[in-house]
Amino acid sequence: MDAFTAGLLQRIRATESDLTRALDEGDDFLVEVEQGELDDLRRLAAEHGVEVGATSGV
Repeated sequence: MDAFTAGLLQRIRATESDLTRALDEGDDFLVEVEQGELDDLRRLAAEHGVEVGATSGV
């Protein structure tokens, strides 16, 4: 796995964790921010052929 792929997958996992935390805390604004970031990261992964199936799917 190259550095780009590893870094992207790490960012996706971290963002999923942050999104889960925001959901648990009921922080609607932060949920929107984190969901937007996660959508962008998943789009970037798809554009570069990076398989994201191992993530939690939040």
